[in-house]
Amino acid sequence: MTNDVTEPGFDRRMLEALVCPETRATLEYDAAKQELISRGAGLAFPIRNGIPVMLVDEARTLD
Repeated sequence: MTNDVTEPGFDRRMLEALVCPETRATLEYDAAKQELISRGAGLAFPIRNGIPVMLVDEARTLD
């Protein structure tokens, strides 16, 4: 059995259940920045202590 958990504790299997709160589209995981990316909404949602913060007010705008 493989371990799908990456540092610092975000479980990539959560991507199957999470969607963008704005567009309801799937998200991309950026391991280097510890963010979930919504290309359609142009937002990056932070992952803090392994927990995705799926609040639009907490997201940063993509460049």
